[in-house]
Amino acid sequence: MDSSASSAVNGGVSFWYADDGFPPVREPLTGDASADVVIVGGGYTGLWTAYYLKKAAPFLRITVLERKFCGYGASGRNGGWLYNGIAGRDRYARLHGHEAAVRLQKAMNDTVAEVVAVARAEGIDAGIHQGGVLEVATGPAQLARLKAFHAQELAYGETDRELYGARETAERIRVADAVGSTWTPHGARLHPVKLVKGLAAVVEALGVTLHESTPVTEIRPKHAVTPYGTVRAPYVLRCTEGFTAGLKGQRRTWLPMNSSMIATEPLTEEQWAEIGWAGRETLGDMAHAYMYAQRTADGRIALGGRGVPYRFGSRTDNDGRTQEAAVAALRGIVTRFFPALAGVRIEHAWSGVLGVPRDWCATVTLDRSTGLGWAGGYVGSGVATANLAARTLRDLVRQDSGQGGRTGLTELPWVGHRVRKWEPEPLRWLGVQGMYATYRAADRREHRHPDTRTSRLARLADRVAGRH
Repeated sequence: MDSSASSAVNGGVSFWYADDGFPPVREPLTGDASADVVIVGGGYTGLWTAYYLKKAAPFLRITVLERKFCGYGASGRNGGWLYNGIAGRDRYARLHGHEAAVRLQKAMNDTVAEVVAVARAEGIDAGIHQGGVLEVATGPAQLARLKAFHAQELAYGETDRELYGARETAERIRVADAVGSTWTPHGARLHPVKLVKGLAAVVEALGVTLHESTPVTEIRPKHAVTPYGTVRAPYVLRCTEGFTAGLKGQRRTWLPMNSSMIATEPLTEEQWAEIGWAGRETLGDMAHAYMYAQRTADGRIALGGRGVPYRFGSRTDNDGRTQEAAVAALRGIVTRFFPALAGVRIEHAWSGVLGVPRDWCATVTLDRSTGLGWAGGYVGSGVATANLAARTLRDLVRQDSGQGGRTGLTELPWVGHRVRKWEPEPLRWLGVQGMYATYRAADRREHRHPDTRTSRLARLADRVAGRH
């Protein structure tokens, strides 16, 4: 095993906390309480929802209940990709028509700008750099998929997207064997923890009550139940994403998919000159078991992908610790993409979970008969999608309470979408493990046998997963 991988800090929630420090401790709930709106989960979705509701109706009594501390989950562990992707768009096009999906995509494009604007207005320094998103292809099968993806994005109204050949790609970033890329301006790099800590502070200053170290064990109409007491409110909004399975009755609602990340040591100016990446785009690829990366504000590469994709029984990790094999695999991507970094040291590794519905579609819902609402199932695209979901929850609550009417957001096709639950164990575990093993095998086959056709193994895995 590579010594640089084995010597990395493993866990500690994430590199982002090691870099910026843990937040101040907030008090847990001290007994039964009441509110107008109670929000379960202190990540991006919960905090943005509290922010927009309080801004729209300052008189509302809003309480946020968080199991650990705000940003403990995916909001403090992600890759810092603020971009316009949303899970399930193609399915929504089939269900509601192409134009409805175009409206959803436009809303996501606008959401990137919204997050940047609010962070600036509220004085949140999250290290945001709007370099867009660059997705590269290595090999003929990936290039064919990339061109099809680019054409599809244009068909959904993204007319400012650009397609590059090998030479133009190399002028932006020198990824080994890259034969093409596609770039959208609707993306930015950010520091996830600085965003979530800043947002929590802003929300608290607005008068929202934040209770940390307060695990919610059950949600039912007008009640959020914790070991310290029950908070009663007309509206109870579930914003728990990958930790949803820990709630009573929610074990099979969304699968907690695991994603792992590494951060290198800061690179030298010479190393950056060798790589390029001057535009600081967020970087992805067209592999089936895809990667995602950013050039951090302090000059590192933070890169992620699937390690151990799922733990039996929908269990979640312990403070971000990830397996050494996953660290080594991610380091392998760094050196495969950038051979000049063969000796680079990995300084931190961590993992986290994201929420995956059975049909891989993000959704936002308010049940007007019960006052229960929820948003999530972002499948890894939550940094921006959480903001759109929060603004939509705001509008749904205001509409239901008579403070507002229908809006463009409440009419988007992902609102009210429902899907069947995941299979029971061991079928759930066997299916997910088999799916990602098949995706990795498809990537290996495409690498060994260059061809413009996508491996049949990947198409099989897509069908098993229910993604198409």
